[in-house]
Amino acid sequence: MLIDEIKRPWLKHYDPGISPKLHYEKLPLYEFLDRTAQKYPHRTAIIFNNWKISYKKLKVLTDFIASNLKKQGLRPGDRIAIILPNLPQTILSYWGALKAGGVIVMTNPLYMEKEILHHFNDSQAKFLITLDLLWSKINKMLPHLPIQKIFITKISDCLKFPLNLLYKIKTTREKTSPKIKFSSQVIPWKTLLNKNNKSIKFRPNPLNDIALLQYTGGTTGVSKGVMLTHYNMGTNIQQCIHILHEMKNEKNTFLAILPFFHIYGLTVCVNFATAIGATIIPMPRFSPLDVLKIIDKLKPTIFPSAPSIFTAILQQKNLQKFDLSSIKYCISGSAPIPVELIERFKKLTGAEIIEGYGLTEASPITHLNPLKGKKKYGSIGLPFPDTDACIVDMEVGTVPLPPGKVGELIIKGPQVMKGYWNRPDETANVLRNNWLYTGDIAYMDEEGYFFIVDRKKDLIISGGYNIYPREIDEVLYEHPKVKEAVTVGIPSPTRGEIVKAYIVPKEGETITKAEIIKFCKEKLANYKVPRQVEFRKELPKTMVGKILRRALKEEELKKLPKQQKES
Repeated sequence: MLIDEIKRPWLKHYDPGISPKLHYEKLPLYEFLDRTAQKYPHRTAIIFNNWKISYKKLKVLTDFIASNLKKQGLRPGDRIAIILPNLPQTILSYWGALKAGGVIVMTNPLYMEKEILHHFNDSQAKFLITLDLLWSKINKMLPHLPIQKIFITKISDCLKFPLNLLYKIKTTREKTSPKIKFSSQVIPWKTLLNKNNKSIKFRPNPLNDIALLQYTGGTTGVSKGVMLTHYNMGTNIQQCIHILHEMKNEKNTFLAILPFFHIYGLTVCVNFATAIGATIIPMPRFSPLDVLKIIDKLKPTIFPSAPSIFTAILQQKNLQKFDLSSIKYCISGSAPIPVELIERFKKLTGAEIIEGYGLTEASPITHLNPLKGKKKYGSIGLPFPDTDACIVDMEVGTVPLPPGKVGELIIKGPQVMKGYWNRPDETANVLRNNWLYTGDIAYMDEEGYFFIVDRKKDLIISGGYNIYPREIDEVLYEHPKVKEAVTVGIPSPTRGEIVKAYIVPKEGETITKAEIIKFCKEKLANYKVPRQVEFRKELPKTMVGKILRRALKEEELKKLPKQQKES
């Protein structure tokens, strides 16, 4: 059987009314905002503390931003970096820059100098929109950056009286407000909001023009710029609207904890939420207690999140004090979610957790469990409409495997990227015959539900056996004293690799290595049982809660020369 002759058993398990093929409008991304502003002009688009804005006003302000960016010299195709936490200004900047014809480069505010230099120099970003609190970091790098103009906002720019005044007093007293000398290169945010009715929005070619240059997280090496066109991202929005069919029919409020600088947060909490006319509640930083307070007060209905966030919320001692009943759906992605975690969260809130899958190179969503139909815990669900998925052999990558067999997941669909920015060789390596090779190890069951087993790069080979770390992680999460856990393969002179477990115990709990090994022996084959166990207060993670196995493995590899000398 050829890859392009695959069977599609998942089509039988879509919710009623879900079509396997859709007609996609080829739109500039910003059309989703403008259409919502026309349809729901008075509906609240964003709530941030005591500040809120309607969709009509959001459209007007983003038109002003587009006009003023053009006036400042931004030309279609110029890269414009946005380095902001989740703030209203982030959303305003995103839509305004797209309307001006800019190519967005979303950048993590917590990045260190080396990472920022790589993003900006690799993309050759011309403009930058950032926060005053980040100025000292940016200012030091200016001689080494291609940036021509910087627009600086502050948190109080989207606060109303008296919070804006109180914020100013607080930052002045604590001396956290930097002194910035504005110039023709360093420009205050309010300049972008100057009234300018001469705006003629840039009309891109959605199929070819890049909307977003999204850098991969770099968890497997140097981060690469993923070129996503207006059409790539626009089709993913339309797929979401079709699959999450109930959400478009009623007014919803999204709790936006997921960072907008990550493709998952940007697509779900900004693009999709805007397209269905939902209210967005941006949270600049994650605090479990703040999340509980906001849910209790503002009653959001949709909670896109990640496993680490669910875990942190479940650990709160005063959880029962807060009313979480407004939440109808939780969408989980970015990392596999342990089954035990799903069951605990559903029991607490009554909310349905819908697990899905995606990757930056696919805008990002490719799979989701049905909204109303059969959900399979531990499964990433079914491929989106017009999205083919296949499990192939891990050696050559051209032999389709039958249901139940483990191999590499490959994907084909309209949401798949144009390629990597200025990296034709790496593009050719992952895009083969229009198939995207994900690097994830998975299998498909008889009904067409897909299950991620692990990352191809995370596979542990011990004594000739293939061991998938996620299987061991799932067992460790079942232990009543374990808060978080992850396993990696570390070098062994006799077995090639052995399994090491890193564990964060629950607060107030004490666990021993012997307890963990005994627990695993009752549930796993002997060759899968961790040979080493290390207890930690926390595990290294990305901003979206993905545990960095690579970072832990690198720690172990650094120990090797020292251990070899000592022996």
